[in-house]
Amino acid sequence: MTDWTMLTLVGQDRPGIVARVTRVLCEAGCNLGEASMLRLGGNFTILLMVSGGACGADLAAVLAPVAAQLGLRVHLDPVQGGLHQHLVPNVTVRVAGADRAGIVADVTEILAEQGFNILELESDVAGDDARPVYIMNIEGHCPRTLEDLKQALSTLAARGVSVAVAAVDLLIG
Repeated sequence: MTDWTMLTLVGQDRPGIVARVTRVLCEAGCNLGEASMLRLGGNFTILLMVSGGACGADLAAVLAPVAAQLGLRVHLDPVQGGLHQHLVPNVTVRVAGADRAGIVADVTEILAEQGFNILELESDVAGDDARPVYIMNIEGHCPRTLEDLKQALSTLAARGVSVAVAAVDLLIG
Protein backbone atom coordinates (compact mmCIF):
# COMPACT_ATOMS: atom_id res chain seq x y z
CA MET A 1 0.00 0.00 0.00
CA THR A 2 1.40 3.39 -1.00
CA ASP A 3 1.91 6.11 1.58
CA TRP A 4 0.00 9.26 0.79
CA THR A 5 -0.45 12.72 2.22
CA MET A 6 -3.97 14.09 2.59
CA LEU A 7 -3.70 17.72 1.56
CA THR A 8 -6.43 20.08 2.74
CA LEU A 9 -6.57 23.64 1.44
CA VAL A 10 -9.20 26.24 2.29
CA GLY A 11 -9.51 29.84 1.15
CA GLN A 12 -11.73 32.46 -0.38
CA ASP A 13 -13.18 31.22 -3.66
CA ARG A 14 -11.62 32.65 -6.82
CA PRO A 15 -10.79 31.39 -10.32
CA GLY A 16 -7.52 29.52 -10.76
CA ILE A 17 -7.05 27.86 -7.37
CA VAL A 18 -7.11 24.31 -8.73
CA ALA A 19 -4.89 25.20 -11.69
CA ARG A 20 -2.25 26.91 -9.55
CA VAL A 21 -2.16 24.26 -6.81
CA THR A 22 -2.05 21.30 -9.19
CA ARG A 23 0.66 22.94 -11.33
CA VAL A 24 2.88 23.38 -8.26
CA LEU A 25 2.28 19.76 -7.26
CA CYS A 26 3.03 18.55 -10.80
CA GLU A 27 6.28 20.51 -10.95
CA ALA A 28 7.27 19.01 -7.58
CA GLY A 29 6.81 15.51 -9.03
CA CYS A 30 3.77 14.63 -6.94
CA ASN A 31 1.14 12.10 -8.01
CA LEU A 32 -2.47 13.03 -7.40
CA GLY A 33 -4.91 10.46 -6.07
CA GLU A 34 -8.53 10.87 -5.16
CA ALA A 35 -9.86 14.38 -4.67
CA SER A 36 -12.85 16.33 -3.53
CA MET A 37 -12.95 20.00 -4.41
CA LEU A 38 -15.92 22.27 -3.90
CA ARG A 39 -17.22 25.66 -2.99
CA LEU A 40 -18.70 26.01 0.50
CA GLY A 41 -20.15 29.42 1.23
CA GLY A 42 -17.67 31.87 -0.24
CA ASN A 43 -14.77 29.48 0.35
CA PHE A 44 -13.15 26.90 -1.88
CA THR A 45 -12.00 23.67 -0.28
CA ILE A 46 -9.66 21.01 -1.61
CA LEU A 47 -9.16 17.55 -0.15
CA LEU A 48 -6.53 15.80 -2.23
CA MET A 49 -4.45 12.67 -1.83
CA VAL A 50 -0.86 13.27 -2.94
CA SER A 51 2.16 10.93 -3.14
CA GLY A 52 5.71 10.84 -4.48
CA GLY A 53 7.95 13.75 -5.40
CA ALA A 54 8.21 16.46 -2.77
CA CYS A 55 5.44 14.93 -0.73
CA GLY A 56 5.96 14.58 2.97
CA ALA A 57 7.97 17.11 4.94
CA ASP A 58 8.84 19.18 1.87
CA LEU A 59 5.24 19.48 0.67
CA ALA A 60 4.41 22.35 3.02
CA ALA A 61 7.41 24.30 1.75
CA VAL A 62 6.52 23.60 -1.88
CA LEU A 63 2.96 24.84 -1.35
CA ALA A 64 3.82 27.86 0.84
CA PRO A 65 4.31 30.44 -1.96
CA VAL A 66 1.10 29.61 -3.86
CA ALA A 67 -0.86 29.29 -0.62
CA ALA A 68 0.33 32.74 0.46
CA GLN A 69 -0.50 34.28 -2.94
CA LEU A 70 -4.00 32.80 -2.95
CA GLY A 71 -4.70 33.20 0.77
CA LEU A 72 -5.07 29.46 1.33
CA ARG A 73 -4.70 27.66 4.64
CA VAL A 74 -2.85 24.34 4.29
CA HIS A 75 -3.14 21.21 6.41
CA LEU A 76 -1.26 17.94 5.81
CA ASP A 77 -1.92 14.46 7.21
CA PRO A 78 -0.10 11.22 6.37
CA VAL A 79 -2.59 8.53 5.26
CA GLN A 80 -2.57 5.07 3.70
CA GLY A 81 -3.78 5.04 0.10
CA GLY A 82 -6.40 2.34 -0.10
CA LEU A 83 -7.21 3.32 -3.67
CA HIS A 84 -9.47 1.08 -5.80
CA GLN A 85 -11.10 -0.46 -2.73
CA HIS A 86 -14.28 1.58 -2.68
CA LEU A 87 -17.86 0.56 -2.47
CA VAL A 88 -19.98 1.38 -5.48
CA PRO A 89 -22.95 3.55 -4.51
CA ASN A 90 -26.30 1.82 -4.84
CA VAL A 91 -28.63 4.32 -3.15
CA THR A 92 -29.21 8.05 -3.30
CA VAL A 93 -31.11 9.95 -0.63
CA ARG A 94 -32.47 13.47 -1.19
CA VAL A 95 -33.59 15.46 1.85
CA ALA A 96 -35.38 18.81 2.00
CA GLY A 97 -37.01 20.68 4.86
CA ALA A 98 -37.21 23.94 6.72
CA ASP A 99 -33.69 24.66 7.91
CA ARG A 100 -33.29 23.73 11.57
CA ALA A 101 -30.66 22.30 13.86
CA GLY A 102 -30.42 18.51 13.81
CA ILE A 103 -31.54 17.58 10.28
CA VAL A 104 -28.18 16.07 9.33
CA ALA A 105 -27.89 14.18 12.63
CA ASP A 106 -31.49 12.90 12.38
CA VAL A 107 -31.08 11.60 8.82
CA THR A 108 -27.60 10.15 9.17
CA GLU A 109 -28.41 8.36 12.44
CA ILE A 110 -31.31 6.56 10.75
CA LEU A 111 -29.10 5.69 7.77
CA ALA A 112 -26.36 4.35 10.06
CA GLU A 113 -28.90 2.14 11.85
CA GLN A 114 -29.72 0.65 8.42
CA GLY A 115 -26.05 -0.11 7.68
CA PHE A 116 -25.87 2.74 5.13
CA ASN A 117 -22.26 3.73 4.32
CA ILE A 118 -22.16 7.39 3.21
CA LEU A 119 -19.83 7.80 0.24
CA GLU A 120 -20.73 11.40 -0.58
CA LEU A 121 -22.83 14.05 1.15
CA GLU A 122 -23.58 17.51 -0.19
CA SER A 123 -25.85 20.09 1.36
CA ASP A 124 -27.04 23.61 0.73
CA VAL A 125 -29.34 26.18 2.32
CA ALA A 126 -31.79 27.66 -0.18
CA GLY A 127 -34.74 30.01 0.22
CA ASP A 128 -34.19 33.30 2.03
CA ASP A 129 -33.48 34.53 5.57
CA ALA A 130 -37.16 34.42 6.48
CA ARG A 131 -37.77 30.92 5.09
CA PRO A 132 -34.52 28.96 4.72
CA VAL A 133 -34.75 25.47 3.22
CA TYR A 134 -32.12 22.83 3.95
CA ILE A 135 -31.33 20.52 1.01
CA MET A 136 -29.06 17.50 1.30
CA ASN A 137 -28.05 14.85 -1.24
CA ILE A 138 -26.39 11.65 -0.06
CA GLU A 139 -24.94 8.79 -2.11
CA GLY A 140 -23.97 5.59 -0.44
CA HIS A 141 -24.01 1.86 -0.22
CA CYS A 142 -26.63 0.00 1.79
CA PRO A 143 -27.31 -3.72 2.16
CA ARG A 144 -30.98 -3.08 3.01
CA THR A 145 -33.77 -2.74 0.43
CA LEU A 146 -35.06 0.61 -0.75
CA GLU A 147 -38.34 -0.16 0.98
CA ASP A 148 -36.52 -0.75 4.29
CA LEU A 149 -34.76 2.62 3.94
CA LYS A 150 -37.95 4.44 2.98
CA GLN A 151 -39.77 2.95 5.96
CA ALA A 152 -36.99 3.88 8.38
CA LEU A 153 -36.78 7.44 7.05
CA SER A 154 -40.56 7.94 6.94
CA THR A 155 -40.53 9.05 10.59
CA LEU A 156 -38.89 12.30 9.48
CA ALA A 157 -42.04 13.48 7.70
CA ALA A 158 -43.64 14.24 11.08
CA ARG A 159 -40.71 16.64 11.69
CA GLY A 160 -41.25 18.49 8.41
CA VAL A 161 -38.48 16.75 6.49
CA SER A 162 -39.12 15.35 3.02
CA VAL A 163 -36.95 12.36 2.05
CA ALA A 164 -36.72 10.64 -1.35
CA VAL A 165 -34.80 7.37 -1.73
CA ALA A 166 -33.80 5.93 -5.10
CA ALA A 167 -31.52 3.28 -6.55
CA VAL A 168 -28.36 4.45 -8.28
CA ASP A 169 -28.24 3.15 -11.83
CA LEU A 170 -24.65 2.57 -12.93
CA LEU A 171 -23.81 1.96 -16.56
CA ILE A 172 -20.62 -0.03 -16.15
CA GLY A 173 -19.24 -2.19 -18.94
